[in-house]
Amino acid sequence: MTKTIQVYGIPNCGTCKKAFQWLEQQGVDYEFINTKEYPPTSDMIADWVEVLGAKPMRNTSGQSYRALGEEKKSWSDQQWVDAFSRDAMLLKRPLFLKDGKAVLVGFRAKEDEICEKLDLT
Repeated sequence: MTKTIQVYGIPNCGTCKKAFQWLEQQGVDYEFINTKEYPPTSDMIADWVEVLGAKPMRNTSGQSYRALGEEKKSWSDQQWVDAFSRDAMLLKRPLFLKDGKAVLVGFRAKEDEICEKLDLT
């Protein structure tokens, strides 16, 4: 059975580049989806939020996030889904899907945790 991993992000993101390099060193085939060129749909994002939660998916270091008002602190998951849908730069990168399901966002976890989430063990 082929293991399908999709990585959502942008090509010039340093964290995405680290993830790509790591995946290649592990010999993992993956599909990269550039969220600037192919933004995820609202339904896709809603599925990801359901699995991962809205808070871990927030790109809090980006300009788009900082440009949001203070009300963002009290937003519901649905309000975050709407915001992520309007501006994919609000999404933390990279975001990993395994067999079509969101499994990991960001790339700061320990290597064994990343392997477990991506089912590479």
